[in-house]
Amino acid sequence: MFVGSILEEVLAPIPSPLVMMLAGTIAHARNHPLAYLLLLSILASIGKTLGSWVFYILADKAEDVVLSRFGKILQISHKEVENIGKHFSGGLKDDLVLFVLRALPIVPTSLVSLVCGLIKLDLRTYLRSTFFGYFIRSFIFLYLGYTGIGTYESLFTSKELSSCRR
Repeated sequence: MFVGSILEEVLAPIPSPLVMMLAGTIAHARNHPLAYLLLLSILASIGKTLGSWVFYILADKAEDVVLSRFGKILQISHKEVENIGKHFSGGLKDDLVLFVLRALPIVPTSLVSLVCGLIKLDLRTYLRSTFFGYFIRSFIFLYLGYTGIGTYESLFTSKELSSCRR
């Protein structure tokens, strides 16, 4: 779970929902209790947070290089980027916004990591909100996989029973 989460975060072709839903399905197939998904969510969140931190660091370092070379062409200065970053103080509002962005399954995670690194969002805020947001996101997909296979099995079993009665 941990390694798969890092890989899915760093390697774009691996779809996040697929990994988490498959893990949820496997947990159900192995008769793990629903509470087991909490442990899997923690492991996934740690892996995804570390994986997203790579993009944060890359954007942080690339900002200096890109703006020094292409800032005039893009009509953006280093000072303007720093001013955007100053609007984020590392407070509760920043935590909440990043938490929601991480928890929503429709928001592209790599883009969020890159923007946070680019504007140099407070690292503690970034890591804390990313971890908890990913925890919720991972749990959602794990739960869908866990309950989805159970629903499929119950539908399949009920169809078999009704066809045997005929």
